[in-house]
Amino acid sequence: CLMGKSAIGQCIFNDPIHGHMELHPLLVKIIDTPQFQRLRHIKQLGGTYLVYPGASHNRFEHSLGVAYLAGRLVKVLHNNQPELKITKQDFLCVQIAGLCHDLGHGPFSHVFDGLVIPQAKRIKQLRVLMFDDIVKCLKDENEDVLKKHGLDDKDATFIKELIEGAKTSEVQTDTPWTYKGRDEDKSFLYEIVANKQNGIDVDKWDYFARDCHHLGIRNSFDHQRLLKFARVCEVSGRKHICFRDKEADNVYDMFRTRYTLHRQAYQHKICNIIEDILVVMCLRTYEITCFIDANNDTSVLLSDEIFEQILSSTADNLKKSRDILNKIVRRKLPKFVGEARLTENTLSNLKFQEELTETWKAVVDLDHGMKDKNPIEKVFFYSKRKPNEASPIKDYQVLKTLYYS
Repeated sequence: CLMGKSAIGQCIFNDPIHGHMELHPLLVKIIDTPQFQRLRHIKQLGGTYLVYPGASHNRFEHSLGVAYLAGRLVKVLHNNQPELKITKQDFLCVQIAGLCHDLGHGPFSHVFDGLVIPQAKRIKQLRVLMFDDIVKCLKDENEDVLKKHGLDDKDATFIKELIEGAKTSEVQTDTPWTYKGRDEDKSFLYEIVANKQNGIDVDKWDYFARDCHHLGIRNSFDHQRLLKFARVCEVSGRKHICFRDKEADNVYDMFRTRYTLHRQAYQHKICNIIEDILVVMCLRTYEITCFIDANNDTSVLLSDEIFEQILSSTADNLKKSRDILNKIVRRKLPKFVGEARLTENTLSNLKFQEELTETWKAVVDLDHGMKDKNPIEKVFFYSKRKPNEASPIKDYQVLKTLYYS
């Protein structure tokens, strides 16, 4: 049993999305640290809650949900395919990675990450730094929690590799395996938390369901059903997580849900205006631009509380930041002038692209997660008759399945 003898010591969280979630005591130890508790004060959708009143959920509950779904997916694979030899250590590592994958986020989530600190690589490094800091702090309290639960240095490396996510080139079957945490026969474990192969991972499963719930947007994607049909198959010499062919339309719904969320909420015109203002405020506030202090103490990372701290401050050097935030509070926002939907032919014109960036405040690409590529072509499906053989599926095959099955 991956969970040990019983659920003794398990902590149960009552979640509006997944119901009663049981988490391992090791995860609870990590949750009960200041570094992780900081996520209670970081909005999942940044400034979107200033447009959608219900979208006030935080990175904290999302991280718990990802850890829970990661554990469920590993259990399904272990129970259905014992030949994969998934160990208790594998189970814990994947769950910890799911739990800690968002530790590096700053105030207002992706507003801070993408605009104030545009280097995505640094955000990934911050996640790992925060995880190392948690382990170090627990050791300083005379509690080597990883070792206590049977995890060694190789497992810690594996967790950090999962948190950082696989490089795009690494997930391709024609490239050599370079990871240190697990050998190539466990390659499928790298697709659970952050899947660069096709974008199907438990991180998205949770935030699609959670964001739709709090935004009041219909979610047509059924992650619980897709989870039950997950299976590991070898494709071109490397093991990947695959799904039943009859679930192709459900996978399509997943990518469609992503598009809908971006169109209706994440890229909402007023959300973009507010987040642009927040960026100006962040850049004007010297304390925020110092994301880590001089001693690299990652425990001092800021949260959304900086919003209220600046508003209530009387410091002269924060007056401009206060004025900016007061405009948001009083709804004195820049006006939305208009938008233009562009064709592929127009976008391919380099001269027009230059004029576009000079004229328009923001250019938003709305796609299904892989730019101009069709993500469904990167998903591997197996059939009921051949459960150990998987291959991509084409658009016309999905339509045939939908209309003629």
